[in-house]
Parts: sequence; C-alpha cells; structure tokens
Amino acid sequence: MKPLQPDTLIRNPNAAPLVASVEVPCEAARLWNVVGNFAGFDAFIPALSHIDMTGTGVGALRTKFFHDGHCAVEQLNSRDDEAMCMTWTTIYNTLGVARLWAAMRVEGLGEGCSRATWTLMGEPLETEQAEFEQFVQAFADSALQNVRQMLG
Repeated sequence: MKPLQPDTLIRNPNAAPLVASVEVPCEAARLWNVVGNFAGFDAFIPALSHIDMTGTGVGALRTKFFHDGHCAVEQLNSRDDEAMCMTWTTIYNTLGVARLWAAMRVEGLGEGCSRATWTLMGEPLETEQAEFEQFVQAFADSALQNVRQMLG
C-alpha cells in the first residue's frame, strides 16, 4: 500500500478574467469600507440573505447564504487595507461552480471620486463557459451598481 501524499482539491481556475468596475463619487476609504468588507457583501448583493464568518483576516472563511437556498464558502487569500485590495477563492458551493477566484480593488481618482474593480475567474460544472461568464459578469456589474447607488 502506497503512503498517503499531500493533496488538495483547491486549485485556481483556468479562465479569462471577467472585470466589473464602477466609479463612485466618494473617497476611496469610504468605498473600501463597503466593498472591502469581506463579511459584508450582503449589503450590496440583494440575492444574499446573510453571511456567516469563521475566523478573521487572511485564511478566514465566509459562508454566503442566498435567499434561494444556495450557499458558497469562500476563503480570504490576501488582504491589504493600505493598498485597498483583497483576493478570495470559493472552496465549496451549491451554485454549480467548479472553481472561482476573485479580487476586489479600490483606487482613488482624485477629490471625492474612486473606483472599485471586481475581477473574477471561474469555471462552471455544468453550464457552458460563455453562459457562465455572462451570468457572472451581469451579477458583478449589478452588485457594483448597487454600491454606486448606496454611496453616490
């Protein structure tokens, strides 16, 4: 019998990045307080009923619960409050996603104006890649428009 070797099911997706971006008429720090709050995405994603956190900081897990009964568990991979950016990976979900990696970044654009950029890369389990990408793009665009309405 061969000895067990280190292994993992977590790997990065092999897909083109999808980018959603929004300019908001507020200071970058205020925008980062919303989109940089890993535990608070339910504030701007109406499909989420709530989020449960396990742990804090890099390595923490968030479980996003959707109103339709779906859930997704994501791990915070990196976070830099000074640079206003973070990355995370989906490690379990009931949404039909095989792999998903995402990043959020906020940059100041001058006095009272800033931009949030959400980059996602994913692979679906059952749907076609193009259909999956259309859905993810629309989802991210809609979420960031909600952020603009909240802060604008």
